[in-house]
Formats: sequence, C-alpha cells, structure tokens
Amino acid sequence: MIRLFFRRSTTALPAALLAVFAWVAVSADGRAADSPEEAGLKIAIEARDRDKGFGNFIANLTMTLRNKRGQESRREVRLKVIEVEDDGDRSLFVFDRPRDVKGTAFLVHAHKDVPDEQWLYLPALKRVKRISSSNQSGSFMGSEFSYEDLGSPEVEKYTYRLLRDEPCGALQCAVLERIPTSADSGYTRQLVWLDREELRIMQTQFFDRRDAHLKTMVAEGYEQYLDRFWRSRTVTMTNHLTGKSTVLTWSDYEFGTDLELSDFTRTALKRVR
Repeated sequence: MIRLFFRRSTTALPAALLAVFAWVAVSADGRAADSPEEAGLKIAIEARDRDKGFGNFIANLTMTLRNKRGQESRREVRLKVIEVEDDGDRSLFVFDRPRDVKGTAFLVHAHKDVPDEQWLYLPALKRVKRISSSNQSGSFMGSEFSYEDLGSPEVEKYTYRLLRDEPCGALQCAVLERIPTSADSGYTRQLVWLDREELRIMQTQFFDRRDAHLKTMVAEGYEQYLDRFWRSRTVTMTNHLTGKSTVLTWSDYEFGTDLELSDFTRTALKRVR
C-alpha cells in the first residue's frame, strides 16, 4: 500500500509540488510504482500466459442473431483452433446449418505484429475469398461480430492502460483501456474488464472510429478445462446503434485432438465437410 504523510501545512503546497510527490511514490517494497501503461501491459501479458499451452481444441457453437424487434435466426457452427509457436493462433469456423450457409468456412491466421490473414470459403461459388485487413471491420456473416473481433487478440496488437479496479458482479475486476495499433482497425479503443482472480475477460466495450460506444461484448458461464484453461459458455455482442445482438453459445469443448497445421490452410478450406 502506498502511503504519503504530510503535516497540516502541506495543504498550502502548490499543485505542481503535490504532483511531484505523487510521481515519486513508491510501493511498500521500495520499488517505483508501475505507471498505468506498465500495469495494464503486465495484466495483459499475464492473462495471455495463463492461457498458453492448450495445444488445440474443437467446439460446437450456436450463433443466434437477434434484430431490434427480438426476432431470431440460428446457425450451427464448428470451431477448430490450434496454437502456433511464436505466432498467433489459427482458427477455422465451419457452418453446418441452415442449408443456405452450409459448407461456408472461415479461416484465420492470427499474427502478433502484422495484420491477421483471413479467408472465407463460399461453397456456392466454390472459391476462397481473402478478407483484406482494410475490410476486417465489416460484419461477419450478418452478425454483430466483425471479422476483426474473430481474430486472436494478441497482446502486441494493442497498447494498454490500467484505468481502475472495480466490482463486476460478485468479482473484482481490473478495467483496462486497450488501443489497437493497426490503422485498419474499426475501433479507436476498447475497455476490457478482467476478473482479478483468473484474468478472464468478463466484458469488452468497443468504441468506433468516431469514439462512440458502438458495441458491448459480455462473456458468461465460464468453465475450466484440463484444470487450467477457462472457456465461457455464452458470449453476447450487443450493437448499441442498431439494437441488434448476436449470442454465441458454446458446447462440447474437446482439447488435445489430432488437429495439425495442415488442417488450417487455404487448400484445406475447400475440403471442409
């Protein structure tokens, strides 16, 4: 705990001098206190490191699209994810239902310090379409998730700042501001709530290029796998400008499958069933 003691007369000290006292404050162990930027980056790195080492997994998900009148449509999707050493994860989304999107597949090669590579396979056209980095702010399959949202949130893609700690439900959360480093991002900044105990993302607020609060994503129902890795059962993205929302409901997580990097190539997209 940081403690500074002043006699009563210090209330007359100039504001600039008080700022100096605050700047040189040290923690109880004698080390200089982290700046908000340093503290935010440390939290982001620790959250990433806690989720390292899962290898690969597969899961099923139901994507529920809701318009502002509450009308719904559903899609069933399979997800495959594999870790890549010294790079971002690779992810493959395969749509199984309804019939009009069956066979559509979306491949992501996430990277740490360059834009993600993304491709969409359209079975009706039998061709693979590359999603350029300048178009990744567009809607993914009509949902409230953008292509950018479905990439891997590598630490190197943002700068960070710890804003505050505050309660989030029954938990205590750190609130970080993270700013995308890519000029092609659809967001000026994001506010992220991570619970202090496990560093799971509980909520993310997205601000558009005019710095208006565009969307909020809420993750709920976390479960632990392999006694280490946390995954949520439900993720809801709400668009505050349109009143629409998309709910992803996850199930049947399976880790340590026989996935290989060759399953995550452009050529493999056309063979997806």
